[in-house]
Amino acid sequence: MSALDSLTLTEIPPEDEALRAPVRAFLAEALKDVPAHVRAKSWSGYDPAFSRKLGAQGWLGITLPPAYGGGGRSAFARYVLVEEFLNWGAPVGSHWIADRQSAPLILRYGTEAQKQRYVPPICRGESYFCIGMSEPGAGSDLASVRTRATPNGTGWLLNGQKIWTTNAHHCSHMIALVRTSGAPEDRQKGLSQLIVDLKAPGVRVRPITDQSGDAHFCEVFFDNVQLDPDALVGAEGKGWEQVNAELAFERSGPERLFSSIVLFDQWATWVRQDGRTPAAERLAGRIVCALAPLRAMSVAVTERLTRGESPLVEAALVKDLGTGVEQLIPAAIADDLFSRPEGSVPLGLLQTLDYVTQVAPSFSLRGGTREILRGMIARGLGLR
Repeated sequence: MSALDSLTLTEIPPEDEALRAPVRAFLAEALKDVPAHVRAKSWSGYDPAFSRKLGAQGWLGITLPPAYGGGGRSAFARYVLVEEFLNWGAPVGSHWIADRQSAPLILRYGTEAQKQRYVPPICRGESYFCIGMSEPGAGSDLASVRTRATPNGTGWLLNGQKIWTTNAHHCSHMIALVRTSGAPEDRQKGLSQLIVDLKAPGVRVRPITDQSGDAHFCEVFFDNVQLDPDALVGAEGKGWEQVNAELAFERSGPERLFSSIVLFDQWATWVRQDGRTPAAERLAGRIVCALAPLRAMSVAVTERLTRGESPLVEAALVKDLGTGVEQLIPAAIADDLFSRPEGSVPLGLLQTLDYVTQVAPSFSLRGGTREILRGMIARGLGLR
């Protein structure tokens, strides 16, 4: 029996589905004047004022305990919120990682002081986190971490570098996977997670401009950064176990299906109104038929997470297959639009297509490359 045999389909409970109506009404008003090519940036969009509005609605930290400012709801409630945010193209990049994985990680492994300090501001949309995992020269080999935190008389002395860190230039803190003992050859042993104040002396953040002109990926440099003793999250040397639990949250949600959804919706609306052709209808059916089972799988993984499980292989499968559909959408829509008479396609639709086409290559980088994910899937299926 493989790990995937335990992935049973489920439905979102009615009490959580009931969130859709008020969320849609809120987003329809908040985003009514935002063009589609801007909304297409959604989970890389930086808008702290919008994040604070979501916090005031109680829609950040909705799964977290009320004692720390959360909503005390199930993971399905957050699933509904995220699905709607992405479908509407809401600018959620400010709080995205803090809400999705940093706060749950701190609540699971952190001290009571860390929980009280960091989690309530996240729930209010006032504190933003990034994750420091990847490093230069390591490719997708996360276990070959060289960034090192050395214990000293006043805490930890941090030196090293991280790369491909999403929105680091807009964040207040990073949870970094670092080596606290041993050598890179020790692989998973000796790794720990530390909370780094990105405004601390010795921290330098350098955004990486991509071909679309955006800069949501960053390099982060640590030069003798002094951290307090309570920077350590969880137990020293248990970082590999903790980061793998964290990645299940990162790889399985709607964001692994809907990075191109604003483009698809804009194209489908135009097709229905002005551009209906048999080829376009077939393409719409192809995309919907690809998304529907993947969404069902994603919801099923969420159900596993609600039981406190860590479905790493299942999450990797959702992410790998979802990325394929996300990258198919701009390529297939481009084929359709550029087969039409010159001047017949609205400029706004072409602008959205241009943006999504340029960022789509990054979809198979963030959250784990295809090669790493397929290795995990193969092991889960007993194939290697």
